[in-house]
Amino acid sequence: MTILNRKIDFAVVFSVRNANPNGDPLNGNRPRLTYDGFGEVSDVCLKRKIRNRLQDFGCPIFVQSDDRKVDGFKSLRDRADSIPEIKTAKDPDVIHDVACKTWIDVRSFGQVFAFKGDTLSVGIRGPVSIHPAFSVHPIDVTSIQITKSVSSVPSNTRASDTMGMKHRVDFGAYVFYGSINPQLAEKTGFSVDDADKIRKALIELFENDASSARPEGSMEVHRVYWWEHQNKLGQYPSAKVHRSLTVTPKVDRPKSMDDIEINLTRLDGLDVEVYGD
Repeated sequence: MTILNRKIDFAVVFSVRNANPNGDPLNGNRPRLTYDGFGEVSDVCLKRKIRNRLQDFGCPIFVQSDDRKVDGFKSLRDRADSIPEIKTAKDPDVIHDVACKTWIDVRSFGQVFAFKGDTLSVGIRGPVSIHPAFSVHPIDVTSIQITKSVSSVPSNTRASDTMGMKHRVDFGAYVFYGSINPQLAEKTGFSVDDADKIRKALIELFENDASSARPEGSMEVHRVYWWEHQNKLGQYPSAKVHRSLTVTPKVDRPKSMDDIEINLTRLDGLDVEVYGD
């Protein structure tokens, strides 16, 4: 296994049509918005989708969602204690090394191992960092009222309808950026093969991710940009690399990706791989 020894930057352009990409629980589960009306998808949400894709690839995942658990453990602590070296370890370095070796999401994103009642706390910094995704234009949110007309419990009388709300983004073009730090990759054992899996997960980000809020085909990755530098420090700062990609609307209220313009400025000596349409 070859440890990653080159800095990597990446960017993902995706669209949302008639779906809720990331509901805000503090706002009635409406799609997340900035104060300026631009759509937002949190970095936590994006990492969840990447973890799910890695899990679909057959990779061991530490932070598994409840509806995708494959090992039967009811908590993160139970999953950590299932590894004897971690359960009995008194040395933080042992926990760090074993956890990184065992789970790809730990050696990618990092993890804090600190559970109630434990005297030992171990923090792991991962090499993969991801920004939140923001729409490149203000988005329109449509809200509809829904009803439930069935009884949840046995009853001799017809239950009254239960009212609720459902929200969606009519159309939005979003972009997010990220980087992979080779110095941190050395500490967690993040490999070239792991980076390839992350890249594949980004390309297939919304596969096997359908739900009532996100029907199949309502979210689509259009472009993935993958810059691989020639050294550990990188030929250019990540900010400059990310700025070399511009995604802008052609009209005030875009209705499809045909209304979105994507431009890439090539940087001298830095190759970029482009995936998608």
